[in-house]
Amino acid sequence: MAIRALEPEKLRAKIDISTLGFTTTEEIIPYEGIIGQERAAHALEFGLSITQDGYNIYVSGIPGSGRVAAVESTVKKIAEKLPIPDDWCYVHNFSHPDNPKCLRFPPGKAIIFKKDMQILIDDLQVDVPKAFESKFYEEQKNLIVRDFQNKKDELIREIEEDAKRAGFNLKSTTSGFMFIPAVEGKPLSEEDLEKLSDEAKKEIRDKQEILYEQLSEILRQIKQAEKTIKEKLEALERDTALATIKPKIEDLKDKYKDFSDVISYLDEVLNDTVENVEAFGDKKEMEILPGLKLPARENPLIKYDVNVLIDNSQIKGAPVIKESNPTYYNLTGRTEYRPSLGAMFTDFTMIKPGSFHRANGGYLILNTLDLLRNYFAWDAVKSTIENKEIRIEDINEQFRIISTPSLKPQPVPARVKVILIGNPLLHLLLYTYEESFNKLFKVKVDFSTIMEKDNKGINEYVSVISRIVRENSLKHLDKTAVAKIIEFGSRIIEDQKKISTHFIEISDLIKEANFWAEKDNGSSLISAKHITKAIEEKIYRSNLIEKRIEELIHDNTIMVDVDGNTTGQINGLSVMSIGDYMFGKPSRITATTYIGRGGVINIEREVKLSGSIHNKGFLILKGLLGEKFGHKYPLIFNSTICFEQTYQEIEGDSASSTEYYALISSLSGIPIKQGIAVTGSINQKGEIQPIGGVNEKIEGFYSVCKLKGLTGQQGVIIPESNVKHLMLKEEVIESVRENKFHIWAVKTVNEGIEILTGVPAGEKGKDGSYPERTVNYAVGKKLIELARKYHNMEEITKPPKTKSKKKK
Repeated sequence: MAIRALEPEKLRAKIDISTLGFTTTEEIIPYEGIIGQERAAHALEFGLSITQDGYNIYVSGIPGSGRVAAVESTVKKIAEKLPIPDDWCYVHNFSHPDNPKCLRFPPGKAIIFKKDMQILIDDLQVDVPKAFESKFYEEQKNLIVRDFQNKKDELIREIEEDAKRAGFNLKSTTSGFMFIPAVEGKPLSEEDLEKLSDEAKKEIRDKQEILYEQLSEILRQIKQAEKTIKEKLEALERDTALATIKPKIEDLKDKYKDFSDVISYLDEVLNDTVENVEAFGDKKEMEILPGLKLPARENPLIKYDVNVLIDNSQIKGAPVIKESNPTYYNLTGRTEYRPSLGAMFTDFTMIKPGSFHRANGGYLILNTLDLLRNYFAWDAVKSTIENKEIRIEDINEQFRIISTPSLKPQPVPARVKVILIGNPLLHLLLYTYEESFNKLFKVKVDFSTIMEKDNKGINEYVSVISRIVRENSLKHLDKTAVAKIIEFGSRIIEDQKKISTHFIEISDLIKEANFWAEKDNGSSLISAKHITKAIEEKIYRSNLIEKRIEELIHDNTIMVDVDGNTTGQINGLSVMSIGDYMFGKPSRITATTYIGRGGVINIEREVKLSGSIHNKGFLILKGLLGEKFGHKYPLIFNSTICFEQTYQEIEGDSASSTEYYALISSLSGIPIKQGIAVTGSINQKGEIQPIGGVNEKIEGFYSVCKLKGLTGQQGVIIPESNVKHLMLKEEVIESVRENKFHIWAVKTVNEGIEILTGVPAGEKGKDGSYPERTVNYAVGKKLIELARKYHNMEEITKPPKTKSKKKK
């Protein structure tokens, strides 16, 4: 029974513009949610709502599918309803200066605390010097000094009187006190001393020793008095400072009485300011030469500053942070340095926050590929989630030969929901090779590349088109243009009943159509002709190689016949991809058969130009041949099958049916119509299976036939299961309508054989034989003939047997 070609209506799913309930997209409200992704939306809502540990989210999908915009809009809607997280700041650690402390405040309180501390220090810079310049302080200080001086003078007088009674004068020198012998108050000279007798000299030395012992005791008492006066002065200074500073600190403690960490910090501030009141005095720059001053030393009051790390006073709800450059430091924060006298210095005021700090209490969105490209960034994410703390560290420490001093700030407790956005392959790799990935990212949100093309889907699609127009300030589209875009969305994914969610392609198409609409005498709307023009222009910019191949086919450099009948020769179809452009290309496939027992040989495989999937398809072909003809007699023959003029690797099984038809033609001797090209894979039962790139393959062969001349007998055989994938160009459909070109859809190889040869294929009978005057009958007959010839040749070439001699 003859198989009819497909009607033009089945070659493209067109949109009936009368069903579109609008005139232009200006009437359509832009859609802000997730369209056509019910599964993804459900998973995302679950992942954002669950609060248990480890339920971070991996959003899987291809770029341009709207996953980023959809995630951001959904997360922001949920985040708006959540409480605002706390503020965080770093302050000086008076016990361990290298480990700054972090303080937590309610939203907006950290910046107020910073201002309060600044006011406190400003006030102390005025009040402390005043306190130490006051009359009361000077009187108390003078009284203490006077008491000491009086006691010192009294002790000196005592030793002087003792010295006079013993006949000595007490003299003060730069090296200390000396006792000089004297008579009636007049010191003796060296000459006078030499005139004295030995007994007199000895008496003087004995008296000096006694006086020096007394002096030693006096000096000890003076030193003890100095120590006492120093302690009294320090106590006076401390009491004066405490009386000045403590009331102000107490006021702050009362203001922040609900924050125990802040109270502890203020107590430390009180102790430190009291012990370091000199820091509040005037600082004078040191001039080493006229006009040349030493660089200013570090301000000793900076340790009382407050470094507000995170200020959430201006946000509403929980923060949503998208980090576009997820380096280690951008994620976890850093400690900056400043140069001074050839060295680098830092302090707690130079600690800067990372994305984790800004997203704390909310959501952090990261691109997976960008994250994995940056050294240590994945480790930072993993460590923060596992340890529930954000730790600021200098990762260069582990690579330095000599360790340099650096800060180790106290970690900030972390409560962040991390959302990774990446492709399915990265998810698979992380899940397989990163042992902690499935513990940390338990929610997968899978964005599909397709959506249903029902009324609901079309309405949502139109609203997305309206949003794209408004976001990019483009001209609005009329309904004919919208219909073309929806059809283009079906063409991208090769499905008449679905539409592509790869919105970046849709957006690009609308932008380019807008350009051509402006060129069209300033058309006020984008119409169908502008969409068509944009598609054609994009193809024109990309199809240089396709057209060059067509030229080679036209001048017969690449040999492809599109007319006549030839045995063992057929046109196969393949798809070539060059970046963002795909096109179909016909290839001549030939088969030869001859005597032998090597079976079917794949020439591409022999020269290692055949991929594994193509090899599989070829082995299936051999299985099908055995299924149809190997039950009654062995298949003893030689055959070679080849893709002519192909010099790159052949991959895929879509040509397996084509190779089978060429082999059957060669075996049967029945020629194949060269005006018909074939695509489709087979199974071992002879059923035709669907393939990819069906539209490009048909259009590629149509272009070659048009170039060489349409005869009305040309066409393409495709799998019947691919009919729903047809979204052909209008030009091809018009040629089909005018009977200049044909497309047949087949379920089995037998149907394809009949179309290609015009002879029935023949169905196998119960006895395993085929009816006469059928292709399969001719094949079976040829196989028997080849087997007999091979057997006869084996008998002829077999060496004669030698007679053995009988032993006597």
